[in-house]
Amino acid sequence: MRIEKLVYGGEGLARIEGQVLLAPFVLPGELVALRTQEVKAGLLRGRDIEILEHAPERVTPRCEYFGNCGGCDYQHAEYAFQLAQKQAILRETLARLGRIQYDGEIQVIAGPPWEYRNRIQLHFTDGQMGFHRAGSRDLCAIDHCPISSPKLNQVIGQLAWAVTRPEWPDFLRSLEVFTNENDIQLNILDSLRPVAARFFEWCGTFLDGLAHGPIEYHAAGQAFRISRGSFFQVNRFLIEQLVAEVLGEVRGRSAIDLYAGAGLFSLGLAQRFEEVHAVERGGPAYRDLEANAGAAGLRLQTTRGSAEDFLAGLERAPELIIADPPRAGLGNAATEQLLRLRPALLKLISCDPSTLARDAGKLLGAYRITRLALVDLFPQTYHFEAVVHLERI
Repeated sequence: MRIEKLVYGGEGLARIEGQVLLAPFVLPGELVALRTQEVKAGLLRGRDIEILEHAPERVTPRCEYFGNCGGCDYQHAEYAFQLAQKQAILRETLARLGRIQYDGEIQVIAGPPWEYRNRIQLHFTDGQMGFHRAGSRDLCAIDHCPISSPKLNQVIGQLAWAVTRPEWPDFLRSLEVFTNENDIQLNILDSLRPVAARFFEWCGTFLDGLAHGPIEYHAAGQAFRISRGSFFQVNRFLIEQLVAEVLGEVRGRSAIDLYAGAGLFSLGLAQRFEEVHAVERGGPAYRDLEANAGAAGLRLQTTRGSAEDFLAGLERAPELIIADPPRAGLGNAATEQLLRLRPALLKLISCDPSTLARDAGKLLGAYRITRLALVDLFPQTYHFEAVVHLERI
């Protein structure tokens, strides 16, 4: 069969006898031979795929783990083609799920497509370290990662050695590594029992720059304290461009930053607006938000709590609300409160086009889209960030 298009999730779509087939690591226009496996009525998945006719955009993957490791989806495609496909997927998803017919240009903001990640999750099994295999929880052992930063690759190599040592706790299942390219932060994600402090002390003997607390990350003209368990953007090349896209040139009297995290947008807002309120629910992120606001010497009010509860307590709308929710999106409660308040300007940031389509579709009765941008924070994968600028009608 011939592949029709790429869909969100990284797979190619084809149709056979009224059924939809999804296949990984293919490109639009390619003729493929494969075996089919029924997932449910009307949906098939392809396996044992052979490419009979290659698309002109196909390239040799840079990483030898590609196709086995589940981290990347698009290394077999030219980067310009990846961006074009993500544009098409964003536009189609907004139309199909949100009934949003946006005919304007989708602005694309991209940076270097390799060595961009400042944060990774590593898994450990039977003396080996790596990522999960594609479509599985099994381990794909690695000793480097071309989309991770140089410092992270240094750590990967050192941990690949460490996991073979008798000092390594065999009950440790996964940890997160975060870096500013000088300091390293380790965060235990999964362990069969508590990991003793001496493990981190031992890691400090071979990991140069290992921090035992928060690290400082400089981005977009600000210094951010980032603690274990606190969220921060993973693309070290595009943080400044993301902030510039979200904030634009807008200035005024009052603004609110929902799902503020450590304050990535809040600090910039506080330099442009007379009154800024930042709302964050997570404990580590909220403590970082408070510390970052204080260190910057900005008049920034902070609240720990949910976005919907904070909005419900407002009687008057600010001029601007920025919302950068997790993958699940705004949800009904927060969306209803936004429609009740109806600020003059709304800016939605989303890492999932389906939840973005749902949320934006509900808001478009009261708002119109003035600008739509795709920020490719995750090259070589199907993921991307979208920024929707909304103006009250």
